[in-house]
Amino acid sequence: MPLLQVKEIVAGYSKELDILNGVTLNVEKGQVVSIIGPNGAGKSTVFKTIFGILRTRQGQIFFKNEEVTRAHPRNLLKNGLCFVPQGRNVFPLMTVTENLELGAYVESDQAGLKRRLDMVYQAFPILKQRSGQRAGSLSGGEMQMLEMGRALLLKPDLILLDEPSLGLSPLMAKDVFRKIEEIRQTGTAILMVEQNADQSLRMSDYAYVLEEGRNRCDGPAEDIRTDEDIKRLYLGG
Repeated sequence: MPLLQVKEIVAGYSKELDILNGVTLNVEKGQVVSIIGPNGAGKSTVFKTIFGILRTRQGQIFFKNEEVTRAHPRNLLKNGLCFVPQGRNVFPLMTVTENLELGAYVESDQAGLKRRLDMVYQAFPILKQRSGQRAGSLSGGEMQMLEMGRALLLKPDLILLDEPSLGLSPLMAKDVFRKIEEIRQTGTAILMVEQNADQSLRMSDYAYVLEEGRNRCDGPAEDIRTDEDIKRLYLGG
């Protein structure tokens, strides 16, 4: 089985309205997979449903050969699945180090935690430089790196990464994309939603196109990126 298998899930924010209407997708070990589509297609809702923030009304979700359709986020974290939501989700009055340590609240091995904290600082040297600084004083790009570093602290098998370049300058977005590529090189799989769909597809192995909460098409990312209909409808020409 794939590392992550999502089979025909139906979910929404109210009983009267389904946002997802049978979405199916797979992520293999070590893959980078993109989800693209117009606003309102249900891309972020897929992540919230996979991570147990929204309940699945129909369908099944499997992670590492185990059904996790209605698993609690805490259990998913312990099992190697991390979610970095869109926006800046840091504790602004706490230091960078404190924010990172909070990301490992499910971890009981303190010696191992110290080693992984050092690993995160090696991966993100700017966080080491800012380790004693309040997170609220970081730039937007530095906050995004803090969130990705917090996810890496648990050595996940898969990271759900939602709009990592949202609100960033082109220069900071470039730094964030470079870090995503470095994470990929470690063998960690990534399922990504990104406003810069062309850049996301260039970094990905495979891609899914959603429309109105349904699968429209899928295929190798480069095939999706260069498809003339996809370019016209979703990639700005």
